[in-house]
Amino acid sequence: MPYSPSTLLLRNLQDVFGEGDPSRRRAVIDEIFTDDCVFYEPAGVHRGRDEIDRVAGAIRATHPDFQYQPIAAPEELGDGARVKWVSGRPGEPPAYAGTDFITTRDGRITAVYLFFDKLP
Repeated sequence: MPYSPSTLLLRNLQDVFGEGDPSRRRAVIDEIFTDDCVFYEPAGVHRGRDEIDRVAGAIRATHPDFQYQPIAAPEELGDGARVKWVSGRPGEPPAYAGTDFITTRDGRITAVYLFFDKLP
């Protein structure tokens, strides 16, 4: 099922990087990412669903109680979209912030670009 870029952004944030259950996270990755997907982040480049799953799981393991919250509505332009977000423990000030930019093809994510931002 193809999704809009905005929906893909939010699902990536909540259902991939925010998901603590490895089985649910992997099912979403298989659903919303293309076979040739890439994740670009300051620490490196990760190619393919297996690598995205590994990195998302590793990040989640370091902050299992953190939640990602968009701080603005997603913005779309053509086959790309971006969303600004914060993350931290519920009820506490955010620990960090970022912007995710994605490119899509046929309603699935081809690439995610993660930029860390200053806290708002």
